[in-house]
Amino acid sequence: MVEERAQRRLAAILAADVVGYSRLMEQDEAGTFERLRAYRKELIEPEVAQHQGRVFKLMGDGLLAEFASVVEAVECAAVVQRAMAERNAGLAEDRRIDLRIGINLGDVIVEGDDRYGDGVNIAARLQQLAELATTRQNTDRCRLQAARWTCRAMPMATKS
Repeated sequence: MVEERAQRRLAAILAADVVGYSRLMEQDEAGTFERLRAYRKELIEPEVAQHQGRVFKLMGDGLLAEFASVVEAVECAAVVQRAMAERNAGLAEDRRIDLRIGINLGDVIVEGDDRYGDGVNIAARLQQLAELATTRQNTDRCRLQAARWTCRAMPMATKS
């Protein structure tokens, strides 16, 4: 019996997660859920699509998205972080929905609409390391794109 090889491809993976989600839900479960759903439907998913990406997994307060280009992934993260800051302006600190975002360019395993492997895991780890309302990228891999990289929409803090 011949074992079928897993399909692989190079992809930029964006992992996003809400900071303090449990606390927000404890304070106002229905309101937090509605605001998060609205942010996802009105802002995050359209921006991912605008930057030629695709959300492939939703996980309560987080999501994973795949992009063919690391430049598009970083620009998407920048636009989303800036828009989230604008939406949070004027809200009490305990009602703000802030995101941590990690981006990794790496090999992923393709199974149907889902993605697996180190390329995804590293993006998730980078997201965990990002500070409040920031994006962390794997800069060793991103430097490969430096000659073409024009991060024009990045007023948010970026950790390397």
